[in-house]
Parts: sequence; C-alpha cells; structure tokens
Amino acid sequence: MALVPCQVLRVAILLSYCSILCNYKAIEMPSHQTYGGSWKFLTFIDLVIQAVFFGICVLTDLSSLLTRGSGSQEQERQLKKLISLRDWMLAVLAFPVGIFVVAVFWIIYAYDREMIYPKLLDNFIPGWLNHGMVFLFQTFAEGREDAQRIQLVTLGSRDHDHRF
Repeated sequence: MALVPCQVLRVAILLSYCSILCNYKAIEMPSHQTYGGSWKFLTFIDLVIQAVFFGICVLTDLSSLLTRGSGSQEQERQLKKLISLRDWMLAVLAFPVGIFVVAVFWIIYAYDREMIYPKLLDNFIPGWLNHGMVFLFQTFAEGREDAQRIQLVTLGSRDHDHRF
C-alpha cells in the first residue's frame, strides 16, 4: 500500500497549517488583546477551516489505506461517511471561504496595501507567514476528481454528478 503524492501533499499542507497556527498564536499583536482576538479576522477563521479540512482529508486517506481489502461492511460504511463529511466541508466551507479570502485580500492589497495589511504589521508577521495564511490554496492537494468537481461547480455545469 504505497502512498500517492496527493496524500503526502495533504499531510505536508496539514503540517504547514498547524505550524502557521502555532506561530500565529505565539505572535504578540495588539489586536489579540481586544474583543474577539484573532477570531475577528476572516483570514484566521479561514486558516482554522483549512486546517480542519486537511485534518479530515488526512484522516480519510489513512482510513482508506487501513480499510482497503478488509471487506468489512461497517468499515466501508464509516469510510463513506467520512468521505461525505470531507466533500461537504470542501463544498460548503473550505473552498468558498478560501477563495473569498484570497480574492478579497489580494484585490484590496493591490488597490491599497495600507488598508488591509499596513507596513506596521511587517514587524509582527513575517512575509512568509502572511503568504502562507493567505495564499495556500486547498485545491493543490485535492485529487484530480475533486478538482474537476470544483471546476464544474464553479462553472455552473448541471449535467454531471457532483456527489456533494
């Protein structure tokens, strides 16, 4: 049972998101002490959603590797539930919120950097962390089938089974 590259990539992205979350929480910023803390920022909420989503992806990959060839109906049923949860989370939370955050951030950043990411924040958040929080797309780690389904959903195609 060899690991395929997309499974390894999902683990790497999950670890990078967890690393970013740990590093982000360790940074002392004045906004962390105000009402809402980090949870008032959509980029932070998206980061948590992406980390949970990739955690579910890795759990699904591990479950499929462990149940392959076992023939147990109960394990297959549980795996299908986990896959349904992963697909639901991608369709409802991870993809829409992720695309919205990335698009809005970079549009506003291109228009007026000081409005969304003042140069003062460079003292608190290194450039690699900013790009990591905003630019890592979840579709890089999705398999070919999932990426095709996302593309079809965004194009509004109705003649394919999306299994969402």
